[in-house]
Amino acid sequence: MTDFLSTHWLDIVTTILGLIYLVLEYRASIALWVVGIVMPAMDIYLYWSHGLYGDAGMAVYYTLAAIYGYAVWKFGAKWKAMIKRKGSDKKEGASAVSSDKIEAASAVSSSSEDLPITFFPRRLILRTLGFFFLAWAATYYVLVAYTNSTVPLLDAFTNALSFVGLWALARKYVEQWLFWIAVDVVCCYLYVVKGIPFKAGLYGLYVVIAVMGYWKWKGLARKAQV
Repeated sequence: MTDFLSTHWLDIVTTILGLIYLVLEYRASIALWVVGIVMPAMDIYLYWSHGLYGDAGMAVYYTLAAIYGYAVWKFGAKWKAMIKRKGSDKKEGASAVSSDKIEAASAVSSSSEDLPITFFPRRLILRTLGFFFLAWAATYYVLVAYTNSTVPLLDAFTNALSFVGLWALARKYVEQWLFWIAVDVVCCYLYVVKGIPFKAGLYGLYVVIAVMGYWKWKGLARKAQV
């Protein structure tokens, strides 16, 4: 038992953090980004020590993206309100802005600083697909040319789609869950092949939670539109 724990302790700890992250994400809690910073930072060493250089590189991105996601969730709506207010001031002139508009802008920034859950804008579909395929091809090339990865195609796929998924999560788009369902299914298979059992089980659970999360967020987004 001691040998087993000494061998897999980091896998176990990051898996537990992953479970906590799932619960927080399902609840749309901003605390998910705190866990999202700590967990991938630990994963960098875990993956690197197993020779999973592509995954280790992705973990670096996850850490940085989590910092970005926290900032967007915490201050995104406030920043938008400030930009709109500045735009209004430029058009109408500071002296011509009515008091009721000033009060409305203040109310938005003070009472609703968190970014709302919304649906993925159709205008972004083509650009997002273009970025995904470009990132997939670029990552595949890097894995083939500079690493000894035995699963470069699927590894590159999960890396590229994770870029899109994290961006969509940071923007609180409902469809981010669909991206993660695809990523989690492929990752579950990859981690079984690569001999990381706890991560494989975690990603299998991610699939189930992602389906539930999708329906929850979809309901919240529709409720906000009413």
